[in-house]
Amino acid sequence: MQQVLVTGGTGFVASHCILQLLQQGYAVKTSIRTPDKKNKVLEMLRTGGISDFQHIQFIIADLTADQYWLDAAAGCEYVLHVASPIYLRVPKDPEEMIRPAVDGTLRVLKAARDAGVKRVVMTSNFGAVGYSHRDPATLITEKDYTDPDEKGLSAYNKSKVMSEKAAWQFIREQGHGLEFCTVNPMGIFGPSLGPDLSSGFELLRNIINGEMKAIPNMDLGIVDVRDVADLHIRAMTSPKANGERFLALAGGTMSLLEIAGFIKKHLPAIGAKISTKSLADWKVKLAALLGNQKAKAVAPLLGVNRRASNEKAISVLGWTPRSNETAILASVESLIKYGAV
Repeated sequence: MQQVLVTGGTGFVASHCILQLLQQGYAVKTSIRTPDKKNKVLEMLRTGGISDFQHIQFIIADLTADQYWLDAAAGCEYVLHVASPIYLRVPKDPEEMIRPAVDGTLRVLKAARDAGVKRVVMTSNFGAVGYSHRDPATLITEKDYTDPDEKGLSAYNKSKVMSEKAAWQFIREQGHGLEFCTVNPMGIFGPSLGPDLSSGFELLRNIINGEMKAIPNMDLGIVDVRDVADLHIRAMTSPKANGERFLALAGGTMSLLEIAGFIKKHLPAIGAKISTKSLADWKVKLAALLGNQKAKAVAPLLGVNRRASNEKAISVLGWTPRSNETAILASVESLIKYGAV
């Protein structure tokens, strides 16, 4: 039985990776930051249908410290490095977010190399690929990179591109044969295995509850979390994946207005408060300048070109993602299930 380390076991993507790995007959180790997180992971797996936990092992390890990462990687054939350092606030100095993300990635890679792991699959994101792409007539592909000095780039996206660049440099210079690839998802939606909901759910909740009186002019690339996990496992095992990046998106984009209209039409019981009014870009930018925190979060996302290709994951790895609409509906169902709307 091959063993896989999944970092950050309580996370939205990581929990689905663990679930699918166990369902496919792998033994799993997963890192958690504190012992109390173990029961949270087990409960999520129960929600996913797992009742036998003899093939999952928990390691207490933090990305900000060296301790225990070699123990975590020991005996593993593969590592899915899904975790990122967690912040309860956006730091004033972006380096407070960037440095731990970069150092945490390097800790995991060093441990994997020293433990004799065959391959590491790193969860990067679209922010590391497409935020410097200027030509809306040309599809964004895995060949593109975001300039980390791009004006208006969020600290989180800068941390992802810097982490990925540092990882590729490590593999080239110090990997000593360690195989490596990345999965770069766009907006991740789909079913949650537990009540702690990710940022994508908060966006939908704000739309459904009518907190968005008007909808910003923003397009999203979307992917279902179940397909993100599936792509990680395909990238983990395919001989063709070593040294590659894979964009994860269902295909095409949906604007926030289209998402609002879709939910209102297909789930009318919860759609009464949903606005279908458009909010002009200048109003968002003005609100951001005046200190509105939600506007500050949205403003850098306005006008970003998200026309990207999922062809590589489909043709190289045989990936077949669910539709944008399926992912959105599954997210809304989780919001209802956990009483968030």
